[in-house]
Amino acid sequence: MTEKPLSQGLIQVYTGDGKGKTTCALGLALRAVGQGLKVFMVQFMKGRDTGETRAAARLAPDLTLQSFGRPVLVNLQSPAPEDLALAKEALDQARQVILAGEHDLVILDEINVALAYRLVPLEEVLEMLKTRPGWVEVVLTGRQAPPELMAAADLVTEMRPLKHYYDAGVPARRGIEW
Repeated sequence: MTEKPLSQGLIQVYTGDGKGKTTCALGLALRAVGQGLKVFMVQFMKGRDTGETRAAARLAPDLTLQSFGRPVLVNLQSPAPEDLALAKEALDQARQVILAGEHDLVILDEINVALAYRLVPLEEVLEMLKTRPGWVEVVLTGRQAPPELMAAADLVTEMRPLKHYYDAGVPARRGIEW
């Protein structure tokens, strides 16, 4: 086996109610690609065309991004069967990519929300992280990260809102929020 760029892969969690969790993960992906690492991002509950999907296409094959969701928001209190099936498909894809060990960095975007609302089983995610190849770095984003996931992580960053222009009526902007 050839030497992997990362001798030790760690688990990072970006959570909290503030803006910037996905953006932070994408910044890490950009840095990793710049250093010759292979990156795979699985997006849970996201299905619309965004700046990150377009950028990933431009950075392929070094950065692969797959979105599993519909263009509409998931009703987290009562998810549609299609949303549950897409969340399962996303988890299956994440497991396959992580366990294959062919990517140095794997980002599971919005998985924390999927976990919090039981769209995917926490036990399966924890087992996947525990059995991953030692060189694979995994980043898990989204609000409401479960305490068990934070305990298993090597790094946990909580984004906390102090001020947001949404509160002043500024809507989400193309190229900034999406």
